Amino acid sequence: MSLIDRHTDFLAALREHGIAVSTAEGIDAARALASVDLLDRETVRIAYAATLVKRHKDVAVFNALFDLWFPIAVGEGLTTSSEVEQEVEVTGAHGTSPELHAMRTELAQALYTGDNAALGQIARRALSQYGSFPGSGGNPGSWSPRAALEQLDPTTLLAGLMRTAEGKARPLGTTATATKSRFTSRIDRFKQLVTAEAYRRIAEQKGERYVADNLTEPALDQVSFLGASQADMAAMRRAVHPLAHQLATRIQRKRRHGTRSGTLDFRRTLRSALATGGVPIKPHFRPRRPHKPELVVLCDVSSSVANFAHFALLLVYTLHEVFSRTRVFAFVRDVHEVTEHLRRGRDAAEALAAVRRDTLQLPGTGTDHGRVFTDFADKHGDVLTPRTVLLILGDARNNNYDPELDALADLTDRCKRTLWLNPEPSTSWGTGDSVAPEYADLVEMAECRNLAQLTDLVQSLA
Repeated sequence: MSLIDRHTDFLAALREHGIAVSTAEGIDAARALASVDLLDRETVRIAYAATLVKRHKDVAVFNALFDLWFPIAVGEGLTTSSEVEQEVEVTGAHGTSPELHAMRTELAQALYTGDNAALGQIARRALSQYGSFPGSGGNPGSWSPRAALEQLDPTTLLAGLMRTAEGKARPLGTTATATKSRFTSRIDRFKQLVTAEAYRRIAEQKGERYVADNLTEPALDQVSFLGASQADMAAMRRAVHPLAHQLATRIQRKRRHGTRSGTLDFRRTLRSALATGGVPIKPHFRPRRPHKPELVVLCDVSSSVANFAHFALLLVYTLHEVFSRTRVFAFVRDVHEVTEHLRRGRDAAEALAAVRRDTLQLPGTGTDHGRVFTDFADKHGDVLTPRTVLLILGDARNNNYDPELDALADLTDRCKRTLWLNPEPSTSWGTGDSVAPEYADLVEMAECRNLAQLTDLVQSLA
């Protein structure tokens, strides 16, 4: 593969993993490469990062993909070991073989001194010795970073590193907490090096695309709500509030800019034309009043879409100041207004737990959208006005009940706009008990599988 091919393939992989890279930025990156030493890998990384990465949250994905397309080594790589200059106490992993103990001693030394080159060499050797599994029947072998890390168990070295550091004169102003944080970050770095080395070797066998598509972690805003792990959920929960504030600022700025011109003001235009002999060179417009729509949210909180409902409600209600009025209704089979729960709840998890308690369904029952739309029209139909944006959140899986399309059409006719956010991929609409295609014929239905899509769609509401 030529350098040009590798460059364009790398840019395509970045786009596929949620990092926005324009054609102009790709050209800028190519120009930057012409100004650096291509044999200096870290300089190449910096050139790409400076021209392509615009968000801090994209750095991890960028680094993972860069390591695949521009690997640090080929094949086994270098295996020279560094000499131990200072004795460091080695803790943990008792009863290991002499070879493993020697490697752990080298690792402890490299962690203590912060020698990144030595850490990289040890990562390669560790993967070759403890993370390599030969193939059978002519098939290539496999690589497991977890197996290598379980053998070395670098986390157990922390106690020895701390005791070694405590026995030395500590620099002025350095605390035990700072020392522990420094060693912990180095251990985490070593784990990343082992994982990156495994991915590099798998990429040599199966190609960079295979690793990028199957093993590389996506950016946080690209993680699917329905498949998110507990760690992903916690990280997204921390990201929602800053994201909401940024989004609110962006919406308010667009509204201010949008008030500069409205309908043509004939009186002022003709009056100013007197100075130019009656020729209306400079038209004048009436200022447009900022418009805050009313928002009514109808949200499915059943277990199948619980993660999606959590973040959608949290983001929407955090943005309540950009709407003139916000009303939130949750349902499984029956509709309950939960606006006060979200308004009073200081903690998002507690507020959503209260919403779930208020909408518990009987065992053996499931979501019935037709019943919900009919019930909502009868009991709460007066909340919908020509200024209202109706936002429906759910996967449109109706458990084979009557979808009551006429009821949804009636609700839609009362509103300024109706938008349905569906957390399932559009390829799954209409499969099984999904009635998404039928509802999509009546309302605007959009795929909303991650934070990036949720942010764009919520912004369009305001």
